[in-house]
Amino acid sequence: MRVVIQRVKSASVTIDNQVMNQISQGFLLLVGIEDADREFDLDYAVRKITQMRIFNDEDEKMNLSIQDINGEILSISQFTLYADIRKGKRPSFSPAGKPEFASRMYDKFNEKLNAEVPTKSGVFGADMQIELINDGPVTIILDSSNLRPK
Repeated sequence: MRVVIQRVKSASVTIDNQVMNQISQGFLLLVGIEDADREFDLDYAVRKITQMRIFNDEDEKMNLSIQDINGEILSISQFTLYADIRKGKRPSFSPAGKPEFASRMYDKFNEKLNAEVPTKSGVFGADMQIELINDGPVTIILDSSNLRPK
């Protein structure tokens, strides 16, 4: 599982010229799933995302979590995080999870997140336009494959 975490002042997702979801201060997540992902990957990512202290406190130090600031999450499925660009000029996306599996895992991930922090999402597999106002900017990449039990 790969997740790009962006700290935002606001973010929205538009589909077919209609704003589908929007958030104020919090995280915009770009979420990629691979077939090797399991419950461990989801739980690890949710724990890290909801407890990571990357919001500023009153002393302007990154000391607060998204839960501390009562922030929101906008989660967007992003299979292109698994692009293989080693050969040729066109990326291969075969390392990304198969759509049926990835969609189920993405939904489960969002449910787990929403149990901790108000979470909104886009539509898996849809053509989406994302608008955001970066805060910082602060961008962190999480890859759960580095921590999987062997």
